[in-house]
Amino acid sequence: MAYKFERLEVWQLAMEYLDLIYAIADRLPRSEEFNLKSQIVRAATSIQLNIAEGSTTQSNPEQARFIGLALRSLIETVACLHQIHRRKFLDDPTPLREAYRFSEKLFAKLQAFRNALVSDQITAVREEAGVYETNPYTPF
Repeated sequence: MAYKFERLEVWQLAMEYLDLIYAIADRLPRSEEFNLKSQIVRAATSIQLNIAEGSTTQSNPEQARFIGLALRSLIETVACLHQIHRRKFLDDPTPLREAYRFSEKLFAKLQAFRNALVSDQITAVREEAGVYETNPYTPF
């Protein structure tokens, strides 16, 4: 592996998550081709792209900013999973459950990575990080 991002566990997990999302997107109705299907795939793709792009930065704060963008894209995919479930686009919700559980793992890893990047920074004003906990509840 020649590039820094290829060695990052969060990037590898993001690639696995993208595979799960593609599998779900491929099962969506044709009527969602240019709407929900496109949106969830673009958001999932954005996760791993932001991790990769951030890894080339020269500073931890800049890399942390890209990880923050990856987190936002991850949350966007979770919102899409809810829409897919709500609209009953899949007969079997198992892939949604699997993706949701995987998203929790990826979210925790991204949060930890971002926190590690910013933990050694000295700033005058810092926003408190949101507390996100995983729980056994899966909405699908």
